[in-house]
Amino acid sequence: MSVKVRIERRLEVSRTTQIGSILLSLLLSFVVIAVIFSFLGVNPLNAYRRILIGGFGSLYGLSESVAKSIPLLLAGAGLALSFKARVYNIGAEGQILLGAIVGGGIGLAWPDLPRGLLLPLMFLGGFLGGALWALIPALLKTRFRVDEVLTSLMLVYIASDLVRYLVYGPWRGAEQRGFPYSSPFSLSAQLPHLGTTRIHYPTLIVALLLTLAIYILLYYTKLGYEIRVVGENPAAGRYAGMSVERVILFVLVLSGGLAGLAGVGEVAGIHARLGPPEGISPGYGFTAIIVAWLARLNPLLTVLTAFFMGGLLVGGDAIQTALNLPSATIFIFNGVILFFIIAAEYLTNYRVKVEVVK
Repeated sequence: MSVKVRIERRLEVSRTTQIGSILLSLLLSFVVIAVIFSFLGVNPLNAYRRILIGGFGSLYGLSESVAKSIPLLLAGAGLALSFKARVYNIGAEGQILLGAIVGGGIGLAWPDLPRGLLLPLMFLGGFLGGALWALIPALLKTRFRVDEVLTSLMLVYIASDLVRYLVYGPWRGAEQRGFPYSSPFSLSAQLPHLGTTRIHYPTLIVALLLTLAIYILLYYTKLGYEIRVVGENPAAGRYAGMSVERVILFVLVLSGGLAGLAGVGEVAGIHARLGPPEGISPGYGFTAIIVAWLARLNPLLTVLTAFFMGGLLVGGDAIQTALNLPSATIFIFNGVILFFIIAAEYLTNYRVKVEVVK
């Protein structure tokens, strides 16, 4: 007698199962995080209460959550498109930084241009910077079959070092007295805010419009159909005459460009200058992976999941101060959530069958 274990792909997954898997993955992740809080000597219920209050319990908290959701939405919607084609762009963090470099460099180079011209140029430059950074793993994958997970991730560290080189070296402002920051942007290179909040609403509007455009592209165009087919079965796509290489290039470049826009939004809307990479993007590109998977790769749902994760980031900052927790706590939080979301995604689409053979 022997036992055989087979893994089969489910032919159909109901909407109820999909929603249930997401809710269950979140519940399990919160249980595990509660155990981690307990080991750190923190009451989990108190920690969760402070996270909710910090991120969603006041007008200030809500405004900060919206502000943090802007880069998450831009990067997350792009990653949802890329992951839908089963092209795993893990380097959005580096693409955000390249967008900040190119867009911020334009703002520093031509500070006297009128705002109506300078800001569009900065966004265009940021998009191209992120797109070109994503083009590197795209070409390596399509030409040499190099895994894009590894190459896109490695480029994150190169981008971080490039930012450090610039802000410690040629782009460091003379008035910064040795600190790693560029000179402040001119008013023409700074995005306007909504009232007294930090919500740079032009970037938010762009993010919402582009998210809608990606949804329409994915579900109502021929190219979107090809993206979905290639994601489900590349061999079938090739047999039907689709160019898998073109799909890979397109989704990687577009997702990189959207991440680059997020980088411009951060330096022009939040910091008004270039600084260390961890200041420009404290992990937004990696958190955007959770945003995409939590939305089940639906670009429209990334609006909700980006706001949810933005609130968790704000609440995470609050408990670090209030409960004297290490700064890495929020990254542990994100990692646990991502683990359970990906596990739920796998178990939702595949079933494990155990057979006993006599």
